[in-house]
Amino acid sequence: MPVSASPTRKLAAIGAVIALVVAVIAIGVAVGKSAEDDRGRGNTPEAAASDGPEEDPAQQKMFDDLAKRTSRREDGDPLAVGRKDAPVVLVEYADYQCSFCGRFTRETQPGLIKKFVDAGTLRIEFRNFTVFGADSERAARASWAAGQQGKFWQLHDELYAKTRKGKALAEDKLVELARSSGVDDIDKFRADMKSEDAERALKKDQTEGYQLGVQSTPSFLINGRPVAGAQPAEVFAQAIKDAAARADKKGTADKKGTADKKGTADKNGATDKSEPSGKNGSAAKDGPAAKGTGE
Repeated sequence: MPVSASPTRKLAAIGAVIALVVAVIAIGVAVGKSAEDDRGRGNTPEAAASDGPEEDPAQQKMFDDLAKRTSRREDGDPLAVGRKDAPVVLVEYADYQCSFCGRFTRETQPGLIKKFVDAGTLRIEFRNFTVFGADSERAARASWAAGQQGKFWQLHDELYAKTRKGKALAEDKLVELARSSGVDDIDKFRADMKSEDAERALKKDQTEGYQLGVQSTPSFLINGRPVAGAQPAEVFAQAIKDAAARADKKGTADKKGTADKKGTADKNGATDKSEPSGKNGSAAKDGPAAKGTGE
């Protein structure tokens, strides 16, 4: 009889998985940094998403587990767009002073929304992962505050319409941007921006990113698989298609497994139903007579 793993071994195994995840994302981030440097020199970046064969089951399970940890799928999440039950979730870790985050928002995200979000295939969840200090944090809190009035994406897109740094993200500037983005109650916006709830929300996003090993922005997870940097649109499109295909394949396998279990259960049930006419049935039939005789 096999011996179950000890708690110490289980913890060691979990630690190994986490270390591998961090290593995978760190590699992706390095690729993203290289890609950004290449863009600055006018070169074409290589895709961060793998075009190779599918990973072994253990590696696929690692990505699935990572997706479960990071894809919140919360009802009414103002920092998300797309169906809650979409088969693919893209999680973005970004900073409002990051020029490449702005490039993704302006050049890539609209196409992804039109092609995949509107079709029900993709859900995008934004994380405020601030790496450039107090001005970035103020902008992040402002975007969260706009979300409390249903205007997160409007202010998000306005902030990324062009690269804004430093004084361009001062409170009065953010208020102007919020007003032009359709935020109605500016007093509430100011209060929400400075609230403890905003601070907690920002801390939650930052902590999640740091735990994953995210080191630069933008960084992405597509159903748990890392894509780093503002890669070309076709890289994201292919990664989403691949993730959707895997999700469909997994769903088909799960349905087949359920059907097989149901078939086995039905077969066993049929055997059980036939038993009353056999030995067990006779015993049940004779039971009351035997009881009566005993009395």
